[in-house]
Amino acid sequence: MSATRGHEDVAITLLDRCRDRVRPALVEAVGRLHPWTGEMAAYALGWADTAGTPDPAGSEGKGVRQALALLGAEAVGADGADAIPGAVAVELVHTFSLLHDDIMDADALRRQRPAVWKSYGTGPAVLTGDALLAQAVTSLAEAQGPETAAAVRHLCGTLTALVSGQAEDLRFEDRPWSGPGAVEPDDYRSMAEHKTGALLGCALALGAILGGASDRTVTALDRAGRQLGLAFQAVDDILGIWGDPGVTGKPVHADLRQGKKTSPVLIALAGGGKAAHELRAILVSGRRIDDETAEHVAALVDEAGGRTGTREQARRHLDAARRALREAPLKHSAAQELDVLFTHLLDRTW
Repeated sequence: MSATRGHEDVAITLLDRCRDRVRPALVEAVGRLHPWTGEMAAYALGWADTAGTPDPAGSEGKGVRQALALLGAEAVGADGADAIPGAVAVELVHTFSLLHDDIMDADALRRQRPAVWKSYGTGPAVLTGDALLAQAVTSLAEAQGPETAAAVRHLCGTLTALVSGQAEDLRFEDRPWSGPGAVEPDDYRSMAEHKTGALLGCALALGAILGGASDRTVTALDRAGRQLGLAFQAVDDILGIWGDPGVTGKPVHADLRQGKKTSPVLIALAGGGKAAHELRAILVSGRRIDDETAEHVAALVDEAGGRTGTREQARRHLDAARRALREAPLKHSAAQELDVLFTHLLDRTW
């Protein structure tokens, strides 16, 4: 077995262990919702079909955020069980954000099934997202222990960051590809840190808070998670253009078709050269990107260094995440598990 395959197996085992440990509490939290929103939440989580029956084709997702919460507690020497309320909260927040994002981005598919808004309607999907958000805060606020108030404050700050990131992302749609007001790579990184990094940082931080860690350790883990989130988003952007639809659940060149301003495209435009100039001309023209054009645009982005630059960017953020972990007095075995999981998330194809 190769070292890479061995690390992947360890990471998958970690994710499975954490998901199995959190699942009963997550089921209980969803069960407290109104039956209708609970049915839609179960569909969104991949537990059931639209008839409310178990769906073998459904996907729960990898459970990355709930795993980070448990590992955050274990890394500071606590029992992972202490972090389960935080794990439930971040998983519900993540699911809420996906429901609303799919509506705002008009994405018809989620995890290779129709998105909630396509299956149930826009209004019901919005309502279910609202219910999940309310339940996330409630689940955490009802946790027993002296750290509960600090954990809730941290989650609320993260929610503010998530909304800010989504607002920035939506505003990018109306900003030009070139000239005054154009979206720059630094603008995109700021958006990604809020929209993606904040919740990964929150997951690790909640584990540490509920595990009784010092403020300094909580801050270091939050920073590690934010940097991991930036690496995660960079990989997501690569997969959004060049990923395998059978694995990602998205059509080929999905982000290009939608005209999304993502890292590979922005890095390619900033690089100069013939490919970058041709790419800019196509994007500025505003013409519809069909199958043939998307194929050509993807090749131009690649030629102009967009894919390589984004991959290098992901590596830099992963290195920064690891440095942040080293700044905290963590339990060695748990820190090693976090490092393995971080690497797995960078090398993912899903």
